[in-house]
Amino acid sequence: MKVDERLLKYVAFETTSHEESETVPSSAKELELAKFLEEEMKAVGLQSVKLDQYGYVYGWLPASEGCENEPTIGLIAHMDTSEAVSGADIKPRYVDYEGGDIQLNDKVKISVEDFPFMTEFVGQKLIVTDGTTLLGADDKAGISEIMTAVEYLIAHPEVKHGRIAVGFTPDEEIGRGPDYFDIPGFGADFAYTVDGGFLGELEYECFNAASAKITVNGVNIHPGSAKNKMKNAVLIANELISMLPPAETPAHTEGYEGFYHVGDIAGNETEVKIGMIIRDHDRVVFESRKEYVAKVAEFLNKKYGEGTVVANIRDSYYNMKERILPVMFVIDRAEKAMQEAGVKSITMPIRGGTDGATLSLKGLPCPNLSTGGGNFHGIHEFVSVPAMEKMVEILVNIVKVEA
Repeated sequence: MKVDERLLKYVAFETTSHEESETVPSSAKELELAKFLEEEMKAVGLQSVKLDQYGYVYGWLPASEGCENEPTIGLIAHMDTSEAVSGADIKPRYVDYEGGDIQLNDKVKISVEDFPFMTEFVGQKLIVTDGTTLLGADDKAGISEIMTAVEYLIAHPEVKHGRIAVGFTPDEEIGRGPDYFDIPGFGADFAYTVDGGFLGELEYECFNAASAKITVNGVNIHPGSAKNKMKNAVLIANELISMLPPAETPAHTEGYEGFYHVGDIAGNETEVKIGMIIRDHDRVVFESRKEYVAKVAEFLNKKYGEGTVVANIRDSYYNMKERILPVMFVIDRAEKAMQEAGVKSITMPIRGGTDGATLSLKGLPCPNLSTGGGNFHGIHEFVSVPAMEKMVEILVNIVKVEA
């Protein structure tokens, strides 16, 4: 099966993960895709396929004869999609891109003005959304590429390889993907997440990440008699947000620059809830960012009364760089695989995170590879079919054993 055909099958499953959920996986709908993948993995020819109680799917491809002593390489992707935009009833379509804007519907388009990098995709077949949902290429493109690469290896036994471990995870988008990942059972010496963006991206540095759930407690009094009595939680929340450095937001940062990002806010005069994420590649600066948010809360509590602002800050994941540097051969292997496929590798920091970050810190070195997609987590998401095909070739190159 072609890699893009697989993607169209997978995006038909709604797999939005939910941060507020306490179940594992966070959405029962993720299990529907997990069960589908379990059966497909068996049908393709993977062995010891297992769907565990947490929604993780594992399978193994035995080593080629004579390659049993080669290292076991893991290939990992996640099943869930971001809850930032609807992942239900996705209507993907092909576009033979000849340049200019891509009209997704009457009101929404992928414009070259907003996304100037689109000029790099002229002449390629793209898969886009209808402008009302995300596409789900993050990370169902990664699943498609892994499954297609495995299917190719099974159909071409002349391509020698060591043992290959395949794993698909739930809840990566909410930072819980590695929580119940069975590293010992997976049995890989090192692995790659296939969860990046444009073709050629190779990442082994990511953010240190934390989430902040902030509650602002106000005192609501009838406006007609509120003088010196009302504490308007909406205004206090606005004051809190205004104290964050305005130039240190996602819209004003790039590369290694960290940020504070207010992602959601809801409430009224009595109570306001703010959802925020905190990111930085540098661990020392990361800790200072968290401390700053705590100090803002402390300041407002001194101003308006203890308990006015309650800030719960929780670490999500940490930079994997320190665990990859001692085993840089895993990066060299990926760069060589890309070179053999005629793809220039682009080593860059991840402005986000992957399952591989936490897995690396837990002892399984796991850098991140591209998928060929872009504009993830939004209605402008797309993926390049030629890039996906190249990623299949790159994965085969990574695991193959030279004669």
